[in-house]
Amino acid sequence: MLAQVTVVVPTIGRPSLDALLDELAAAPGPRPAELILVDDRPAGQPLQPDRPGLPPVRVVRTGGGGPARARNLGWRSARTGWIAFLDDDVVPDRDWYSRLEVDLAGLPAGVAGSQGRVRVPLPEHRRPTDWERGTAGLATSSWITADLAYRRAALAAVGGFDERFPRAFREDSDLALRVMDTGSRLVRGERWITHPVRPADRWVSVRVQAGNADDVLMRRLHGPDWRDRADAALGRRPQHTAVTAAALAAVGLAAAGRPRAALAAAAAWVAGTGEFAWRRIAPGPRDRAEVTTMLATSALIPPLATWHWLKGVVRHVGVRRWRGLPDLVLFDRDGTLVHDYPYNGDPEWVRPVDGAREALDALRARGVKVGVVSNQSGVARGLITTDQVDACMKRLDELVGPFDTVQYCPHGPDDGCDCRKPAPGMVTAACAELGIDPARCVVIGDIGADVEAAAAAGAVGIMVPTPVTRREEVEAAPQRAEDLAEAVGRVLAGAW
Repeated sequence: MLAQVTVVVPTIGRPSLDALLDELAAAPGPRPAELILVDDRPAGQPLQPDRPGLPPVRVVRTGGGGPARARNLGWRSARTGWIAFLDDDVVPDRDWYSRLEVDLAGLPAGVAGSQGRVRVPLPEHRRPTDWERGTAGLATSSWITADLAYRRAALAAVGGFDERFPRAFREDSDLALRVMDTGSRLVRGERWITHPVRPADRWVSVRVQAGNADDVLMRRLHGPDWRDRADAALGRRPQHTAVTAAALAAVGLAAAGRPRAALAAAAAWVAGTGEFAWRRIAPGPRDRAEVTTMLATSALIPPLATWHWLKGVVRHVGVRRWRGLPDLVLFDRDGTLVHDYPYNGDPEWVRPVDGAREALDALRARGVKVGVVSNQSGVARGLITTDQVDACMKRLDELVGPFDTVQYCPHGPDDGCDCRKPAPGMVTAACAELGIDPARCVVIGDIGADVEAAAAAGAVGIMVPTPVTRREEVEAAPQRAEDLAEAVGRVLAGAW
């Protein structure tokens, strides 16, 4: 079973990664197929993951795209049927591999994922701080990717993690709800990890209020009952709104020359802030540092929580469900990737259009597979040979990088084959070769036959017209882009 599992660990290079890798290296028994470390730092020294006992390790880089993008790159880079996500600040139990194998073995097809169990150690010699109590809530949270294994097919079906969630907050709940919306189930396994409380400064509780905007996004995407489905508590946002309103009312009434009313509003603000502060102070250690921090942050949190919530209300108007990136982008060759020289059989005349290499590299960097689907009727006409076609394809590889699949049709327009575009044969063959649902495939080309082949195969077509593209074909294309960069940019933005 473990041979069908890839472990994906997104990391920003925290020292805690060493403890995770040490435990994975020391664990007894069989290993998974691969360990993929996703380096999500904008820059920095290369990771040093080499340790005897680890499974084969591969490091990929996002350039700093955030946790959702990092996890997406991780699972897209994997080749196995199961993806087990671990965060870089957890420590798996020594028997984690063997319990993971038991948790996944024999799961019915209707189960898309298995969550591990989390323990959060709290100090034994004193009461926990507010930050420590908040971290302890992870032990009872549902569907968090601190330790959660998903079928790769389930991730592909919903487009993976929604990259509009910029923080490590709610992106895992959103994914779980979308997966369950497909009719699949998520279950809890019996493997365990330890999630230590990370060191944090006194203002951490202020910074995390930015997550209120993500709660708005969750409501817009999943409806008003999303908290019940995701097992996510409402928290104190209504109280924060009321306290903030009292503060604003006090200022406004004072400015309007109504001192008694302003004093009453100010008293409501003081009472609300004091109640909030005491709720945070009472269960904690109550030492001077903690009390001071709670008093200061309790005054700041209500207005900041309200501010971030209002930002989310404005930002997420009309938001749609995440579609994610396609699993495969297929390109027409002549006129799309390279300048069109009819029936070209000379590799020296293979000349990429401006931006072709950059566009393909951008897709590869995000874990999207790329391929070519090309009509080569010059073979049937006796103008070029298949060897010449192969030589030109090889030259294209040298100029713009490797492709995951190359399909070309050597037939003429009257041969009645099912591969020559606008027939869907090459698109369906490329998807079948890579095990990809055509609905998760995009075809980019310069003429009507390209987008018609995409539609016939159940894929999405985007036309990038050239001066020789017929006007009626341009008008009939369901999606059009000015150039290759715009077409690929639309794909990378999830707007395909």
